[in-house]
Amino acid sequence: MTAQILDGIVFGLQLGLLASGLTLVYGLGGVLNLAYGQMAVISAMVVLFALDAGISLWPAVGLGLLAGGLLGLFLDLTILRRVYRLRGEARVLLSLLLTLGVAFIVDGFLNWRFPLNSLSLHIGGGAVEIFGVPMRRGSLVASAITLVAFAALFVFFRYTTLGRAVRSVIEDEEGARLVGVDPRRMLRLILVLSGVLAAVVAMTRSMVAPVDVQSGFSITVFALIVTVVGGLGSVPGALLAGVILGIVNSIAATHIGTFLSLIILLGAAAVTILIRPSGLLGVKE
Repeated sequence: MTAQILDGIVFGLQLGLLASGLTLVYGLGGVLNLAYGQMAVISAMVVLFALDAGISLWPAVGLGLLAGGLLGLFLDLTILRRVYRLRGEARVLLSLLLTLGVAFIVDGFLNWRFPLNSLSLHIGGGAVEIFGVPMRRGSLVASAITLVAFAALFVFFRYTTLGRAVRSVIEDEEGARLVGVDPRRMLRLILVLSGVLAAVVAMTRSMVAPVDVQSGFSITVFALIVTVVGGLGSVPGALLAGVILGIVNSIAATHIGTFLSLIILLGAAAVTILIRPSGLLGVKE
């Protein structure tokens, strides 16, 4: 059981970081990005192609992070421009439909052009014993990177001017506008940040298991489940929900199978909506 819990924590940290980008975009601008998983996959493919071209690891990873950020900027400057003109449920619905279309296009192209490609970053060294359980170094490095990313998010939102401006828009968009904060610029910033976070998750996940071109929709589904359970607009909620659901997923997958474990996660999201619609740490409206 200890092994399943530790594996669940490793996976859950990645889920939490993944959901953070999705929940911030929705909480800030009411935009639901269903192409989020494809952003992660494209970033992984950029790293793979860079490594195949002979570029060393860290510059290749840097290119992957850059690709994730540029993808977020591209969405902001293109298909989402029309979405921003709408408000409320109309904005959510149009963003859902447009980004879902992008997801299908990207997924179809990658499966057609690069059907067998996958990114797997090998971390050398033997296993490390944690609470009597041997853990792969790749899992530990991935978890450390994820925790550093969460710490960077905490510092950004709590101690920087830009971070406080983003929080002000999430809490009260009209009030933030009155004090000179431009919600559109903040949303553009968060879309770029969400792309970088998707890339980080792709890199860390590839240290544990291969990230292939067919991973996009499963990544998006996991991010949506964690976002719903953790609470829209809440990074701590995403972290908490990610760890809890990661442990549940690991235990369920070991004892009853991967397919049924996904059904259990979907059930957890449904129960959360019924009991606490705002999520574990979401703000009640």
